[in-house]
Amino acid sequence: MIKSELISAIAKRKPSLSHHSVEIIVNHILQSMIDGLEQGNNIEIRGFGTFSLRFRQAQVGRNPKTGESVNIAPRRIVHFKTAKELKQRVNDLASQYAIQK
Repeated sequence: MIKSELISAIAKRKPSLSHHSVEIIVNHILQSMIDGLEQGNNIEIRGFGTFSLRFRQAQVGRNPKTGESVNIAPRRIVHFKTAKELKQRVNDLASQYAIQK
């Protein structure tokens, strides 16, 4: 599901809200999450999961095309840990639906 599909799904479930209003709300929620991560905060959505930042040390990589060594700078990455409840629901439903590739 992509963002536009999420917005459409929410708008269908809540016909009292316009599609435009739902789009604004979703964009504000996502922007708030991005702002929180930029400030170094963790984001916990109960029943869904937790977004946190992890630090990756500088390392030497390899360009697969040329085989040349490349220095990779230290950086922060976003890590997502799924909530137990979401994992359980997905695993329970996995047998009912075919896995999409």
